[in-house]
Amino acid sequence: MIRINVIVGDTTLSASLDNSPAARDFASMLPLELTLSEYAGNEMVADLGRKLDTTGAPASYKPKTGDITQYSPWSNLAIFTKPFSASRGLIRLGEFDGPIDALTVGGNVTARLERAD
Repeated sequence: MIRINVIVGDTTLSASLDNSPAARDFASMLPLELTLSEYAGNEMVADLGRKLDTTGAPASYKPKTGDITQYSPWSNLAIFTKPFSASRGLIRLGEFDGPIDALTVGGNVTARLERAD
């Protein structure tokens, strides 16, 4: 597992990335400064600019609160603030280790994502 920090203002949220090709590919892009936008009332999204390596990834994934994913068809990073139904093209990257309140304030949120180790 790869440990990362997501820094929102003065708050640092810790997360763990999976040991998968997509998660390792995402980790290789860090550090990133992203503006996350609320989408559909259940996720915060930002454009990563490219698709990640989806080798071995299932065709769909059912996310839960705190999951870090990529919606491959749009190359978006999607952080789920609420559970959602299984979605084709959704690739799990990892999950937050605790509450994600700093990401659920409504509207856009600027976040810095970086490796913790």
